[in-house]
Amino acid sequence: MITPGSTTAIVVRNTLMGGRIAGLTAALGAAAANTSHATAAGLGLAVVFARWPIALAVLRVAGACYLAWLGVASVLRVIRHADGGLALIAPSAARPGLSAHGGSFRQGLTANLLNPAIATFYLVVVPSFIPAGAPQARFAVLAAIHVTMALVCHSVWALALDALRPLLRPAAARRALEAATGLALIFLAARVLTR
Repeated sequence: MITPGSTTAIVVRNTLMGGRIAGLTAALGAAAANTSHATAAGLGLAVVFARWPIALAVLRVAGACYLAWLGVASVLRVIRHADGGLALIAPSAARPGLSAHGGSFRQGLTANLLNPAIATFYLVVVPSFIPAGAPQARFAVLAAIHVTMALVCHSVWALALDALRPLLRPAAARRALEAATGLALIFLAARVLTR
């Protein structure tokens, strides 16, 4: 969770574009996706993937395409805008309510829903910590711990980046950060496809 990945890149990007609330909203979207994966795994998603292995491949390709699309969009903003398309919003304007950040929530949600590593984590890794014959509640507890830890980690990224926003006043700094984020998303998309 601490190692930066696609969700971290999305939280970082949304924090830089819309402030702390946008980053936290993206983290909430990712947590909702993690909860969805955990619920599906608990209800027997492994049976679906065992019966139709192509479903996991489709999930992997869709996730890679989504990350690549976000990455390419970032790179194009870097090419078109001197500030990388990351207009630094004044702190007072960067703090509207959660409802104003639906796009951030959707990006966090979609990135994790289409992330085959998350599905695999709940289908393979979590069950390996459950002894045979243990009640289903054990799975739910372990999944809740993971969802909570991931949400805290991504929230810390959002709060830390929001605190660093004053350092990003120069347009060149924002452009460099957007370029790095875009390239990281493209790299992660390629990695998802080659796993």
